[in-house]
Amino acid sequence: MSIQRTLQKYMDDWKTISNLDFCLINDENEVFVTTCSRSLPSEKKLSEFRESNALIMANTSRCLYKVLYKEELAYILIVWGSGDSVPTIGELAVCQVQSLLEAYAEKNDKNTFMQKLLLGNYQDVEAFNRAKKLHISSTARRAVFLVETRQARDEHALATIRNIFSARTKDFITSVDDSGIIVIRELSSTESDEDMEDIAFMLVDMLGTEAMTQAWVSYSNTADDLLQLSNAYKEAKTAMEIGKIFYSEKNVFSYRKLGIGRLIYQLPVSVCEMFIQEVFGSESLDSLDSETLAIIRTFFENNLNLSETSRQLYVHRNTLVYRFEKIQKKFGLDLRTFEDALTFKLAMLVSGYVTYHKNGRS
Repeated sequence: MSIQRTLQKYMDDWKTISNLDFCLINDENEVFVTTCSRSLPSEKKLSEFRESNALIMANTSRCLYKVLYKEELAYILIVWGSGDSVPTIGELAVCQVQSLLEAYAEKNDKNTFMQKLLLGNYQDVEAFNRAKKLHISSTARRAVFLVETRQARDEHALATIRNIFSARTKDFITSVDDSGIIVIRELSSTESDEDMEDIAFMLVDMLGTEAMTQAWVSYSNTADDLLQLSNAYKEAKTAMEIGKIFYSEKNVFSYRKLGIGRLIYQLPVSVCEMFIQEVFGSESLDSLDSETLAIIRTFFENNLNLSETSRQLYVHRNTLVYRFEKIQKKFGLDLRTFEDALTFKLAMLVSGYVTYHKNGRS
């Protein structure tokens, strides 16, 4: 929630409790938040108050207060009303506004610190000193979660994630670009990779039900100190990229469990293209229709079991045999044998990787 919305909520509550009206104006004498449509004091009156040494200026119908932040005038608070309690209520309101400004600034400072830390913009000593000033533990065990949705800068998704982790004051939710939302979660000594996987699936489910959006979540290995968070962020980004290329049917990707996709991702594109040429020759994977590809994927998912594949797809076993014989004639690979099935599966993964690069890694 922005500082403006937070202050507006507090002022609305103050009005409900005290039956007084409140208004906060900035250094250009513009209304920042207010509970009414009353006329403001004249520009001359406000200027005189700003230039005076007084912190309060009152008359029979209103009180003006200076709201200071870091010993500088940040806002002028106006309280309309009469009675002996008005000055006290006004002073309490000033204290509350100043506390909110300080808390919001500290939160922003921490957010900026974490963003720079993830991008590797700090030297070791500088990072530890800055963390100490911001009261951030430098030795806590943490993991980085990267959340992506179909829509860039998805404010609804961001609000949902903030709400999910609202009770966890030592976690950080931020972003460094338009690619996604970053959750830096502080882990207990007993939380394992399985627990992090549960968190990732929970995020996918909650964003689906609360924000009504499809989400992908990747997460890093654990980082044992602040300086490891930059690498952890890179791990989460890599896991997201590899996951979307090679495991498009999934929504959760762990850097620890990227399988053969991790190996292919390290290969030069030229080597991948040579492999595809070797397997498919003058043909290509694109020459297969979507129905045939679906049959192949289901066949692989069922460990090359023709009967189970036939049952799941409601296709006669002999029809599947005929399909595989056509594939064998086309590519010279019998997918009913383990070695040829493995070669074809690898070729499918490598083809997806090459296509990803040709499309500009988008």
